[in-house]
Amino acid sequence: MKVSIMVVGPIKTNCYLISSLGELICIDPGDEAKEIIKEIKMTEKKLKYIILTHYHYDHADAAEEVKAALGGKIIIHKNEENYLNFQPDKYLKEGNNIKYGDEELKVLLTPGHSAGSITLLGEKEVFTGDTLFKDGIGRTDLPGGDEAAMRDSLRKLEKIIKPGMMVYPGHGDYYQA
Repeated sequence: MKVSIMVVGPIKTNCYLISSLGELICIDPGDEAKEIIKEIKMTEKKLKYIILTHYHYDHADAAEEVKAALGGKIIIHKNEENYLNFQPDKYLKEGNNIKYGDEELKVLLTPGHSAGSITLLGEKEVFTGDTLFKDGIGRTDLPGGDEAAMRDSLRKLEKIIKPGMMVYPGHGDYYQA
């Protein structure tokens, strides 16, 4: 698995391009669609999925433009359905496995920042969206946010994230647990 990070938009959202063999997934294309498309084209890999960790504009606004240019299926958790202004290709649920190349990521529902916030768990890495940052956690005061759910999600992640794993948040620096 090769992970490339693009920081996009005014809120400096981390957009991840993750490739394995001839396939690529894009996590949280929030802005700067043309730049994301350019980067993906340069990899010469097939875009399989556009994964949204939650519905907020800074993580989702470029998804449709990237799909229109390169294909790939837009996927997001079902709990975000009422907040979307577009129709994704598939809704995710807890425990789904997202396969690409010879890799896969497991979908963990980690609500709190939004009702359908997800974390994507790999063997040695975890993509936390806006649930967990290097120096903090996501806000819970936006529509769909829930402070008690966030506490539960953080307890869940505490059990799952092992020492040495790479943690890739929705904003800010990535780090080793």
